[in-house]
Amino acid sequence: MSVKSAKQQRPRHVPQRTCVACRSTEAKRGLVRVVRGASGTVEVDETGKKAGRGAYLHKSKECWDKALRGKVLEYALKTAIAAEDKAALQAYGEGIADE
Repeated sequence: MSVKSAKQQRPRHVPQRTCVACRSTEAKRGLVRVVRGASGTVEVDETGKKAGRGAYLHKSKECWDKALRGKVLEYALKTAIAAEDKAALQAYGEGIADE
């Protein structure tokens, strides 16, 4: 008698997210989340769990430059990004090593 064994497990679900700059999808773990908090500040969310409206970007300078140069990130977060927040995001983007 053959019972469906527990050994046959389903593949684990991997959440997919879209980069707001290049519009390509990738696993959530491969992207960086930028979040607009309740106070209106925009910051990088390393954990991916902070409360607020989020947008995802690839870990590449091209995507960070495109998102910060245009209004792509502001549109995705539905807010204007303050100068000090934009400077912090640009500094983070400069520190990314292209993969």
